[in-house]
Amino acid sequence: MEFDKIKNKGQARLFRNDYMERMTKTHPMVIYSMYLPAILFMIDYGISYKALPVGKVVLLFLGGILFWSLFEYIMHRFLFHMVAHSPRAERLVYTMHGVHHEYPRDKERLFMPPVPSILIASLLFSLTYLLMGWNVLGFFPGFLLGYLVYGSMHYAIHAFVPPRFLKALWRNHHLHHYKTPDKGFGVSSVLWDVILRTVPERKK
Repeated sequence: MEFDKIKNKGQARLFRNDYMERMTKTHPMVIYSMYLPAILFMIDYGISYKALPVGKVVLLFLGGILFWSLFEYIMHRFLFHMVAHSPRAERLVYTMHGVHHEYPRDKERLFMPPVPSILIASLLFSLTYLLMGWNVLGFFPGFLLGYLVYGSMHYAIHAFVPPRFLKALWRNHHLHHYKTPDKGFGVSSVLWDVILRTVPERKK
């Protein structure tokens, strides 16, 4: 995904219809208000009504966070940056992620909007339930928290000056945007970039 000029001001219009256009934008507080109660509800329901042991829930929760980091990397690298071979595919890739690369400081498009977010989360929850039964009530809250951490980090990287202890994450993501779009796919963590050797190279 390359553009003649990356625009650090302004905002793209994705749809002619005003209602559809509004649905492409959101604020972090909207996403927090959706998922934080869902995380707490699932954990409580799993322990109180499905008799999941607390220790098991903790392990499943941590596993969900770890799995999110891998999911984040795979989605970013292979879906959001897939090579499009038709105008329709190019439009899809641009709508999903290309618009963010062209307008990286558009704060209203740093989190996935509520409607597609809920649809995707519901699909993933259903698939996970089919694989692990009610253990999903321990695993999926961790997965969702991983998503919230990722979204929060992504928002902060594009909106704020980095704190010193997180400066490496800021640097890697800015290199991904401005220098090496084929590297630096981890946002909330560099774990999978390190393992899969896609850490952006720094030149003095």
